Amino acid sequence: MSGLGKFDFSDFKKLQKNLQRMQKEFPAFMEDCIRELAGRLLAKTVERTPVRTNWLREHWQLGEIVRLPGGGVHVEIVNNVEYALYVEYGHVTRLRTGWVNGKFMLTLSEQELERELPGIMERKLKKYMEKHLGR
Repeated sequence: MSGLGKFDFSDFKKLQKNLQRMQKEFPAFMEDCIRELAGRLLAKTVERTPVRTNWLREHWQLGEIVRLPGGGVHVEIVNNVEYALYVEYGHVTRLRTGWVNGKFMLTLSEQELERELPGIMERKLKKYMEKHLGR
C-alpha cells in the first residue's frame, strides 16, 4: 500500500500557524473595532449636537475602553455639561408653561450606527481574514 503517493502537508501547517496567530490577535482586533465604532458614534453625535455657544459640542468625550469579565468590551461616550441631558431628552420650559423637545443627538446617532454596523463589521472582518489567511 505504499504506492499511494506523496502528500505535502506544508500548506496545512501554514494554515494552522495563521489560524493560531489570528486567534492570538483577535482581542486586539476587537478592541480596534470598538475604538473605530466609538469614534464614529462620537463624530455623529457631535455633528448632531446643536450649536449655540459650541460649549455642548466641545464637551463630548470617549471614555476608557474596559474589558468585561465575559470577554466583552465597554466604552462610554460622555458629555459632562450640566444641561446635556435636557438637550438630549427634552425639558420643561423655565416658566413651566411648555415643553422643549429633545434633540436626541446620541440616541439618533446610536440608531444610525446600528444600521451601518453590519456593513462596517463585514468589511473589517474580511480585511482581517485576508491579512491572516491571504487571498
